[in-house]
Amino acid sequence: LQPKLDWDIKRLLLAVPADRSALAAELERPSRSLPCLFITQYAMAKLCESWGLVPDAMIGHSMGEYTAAHLAGVFSLADGLALVSLRGQLFEKVAPGGMLSVPLPAQELAKRITPDLSIAAENAPELSVASGPVAALDALEKALAADDIDCRRIHINIAAHSSMLEPILAEFGAFFRGIKLSAPNKPFVSNVTGTWIRPEEAMSGEYWVRHLRNMVRFADGVAALLEDEGRLFLEVGPGRTLTTLAGLHGARKPEQVAISSMRHPDEAVSDVAHAVGM
Repeated sequence: LQPKLDWDIKRLLLAVPADRSALAAELERPSRSLPCLFITQYAMAKLCESWGLVPDAMIGHSMGEYTAAHLAGVFSLADGLALVSLRGQLFEKVAPGGMLSVPLPAQELAKRITPDLSIAAENAPELSVASGPVAALDALEKALAADDIDCRRIHINIAAHSSMLEPILAEFGAFFRGIKLSAPNKPFVSNVTGTWIRPEEAMSGEYWVRHLRNMVRFADGVAALLEDEGRLFLEVGPGRTLTTLAGLHGARKPEQVAISSMRHPDEAVSDVAHAVGM
């Protein structure tokens, strides 16, 4: 990927402690953060595979589905890197927006939002995300607070999975006409449908455009995975967000363990110690 960039990806991805504060603002840019995230997920997945931890199924949250799709053979590593780089660049072309996490089911939240807002994700049965212009989100947050509903603003200045992405969808879709898409050789769950991806979906550029624009049906996807009572969940990537979301699902049984492969930034333990202890 580096020859295609005008910035040093290793300086961000492998930042030494002394540089982290100075680089934090740059890493917030989607054109920087998304490639770093994809690379981290891919590298951690390959490390786990080398240890014998080979998944029988996968799910990704939003951009994480690109990593799952690549690992399932839908597109090459080079095309996956180009895809996340393009997504990040296009995000920087759209007007600034925001996202608000709300402890309500998507259907209930949909009744409360104005037309300029979208439901970006249903992350758990009782946890959804609204996305759109900042002013509209401010008004929604104020209205929800009046009803004693405690919301959390997501640390992002992009209204992902909302109508604000409409201006970039054509350029994003054009990318898929220039790459080879293959049927998945390993099952993964679709964010668009909330159930198992079909070969014709994975091989359709139109599917990936809808994936960028439409609501992330993560809660439904986790429910599909939980149908196998012997299934364990391993989060492959930084932090423990998806582990937490899986834990919020009421259908999960105690023996259906969800663990993270990488430590939370606030945890005072080495990355290696966390990984080998998972």
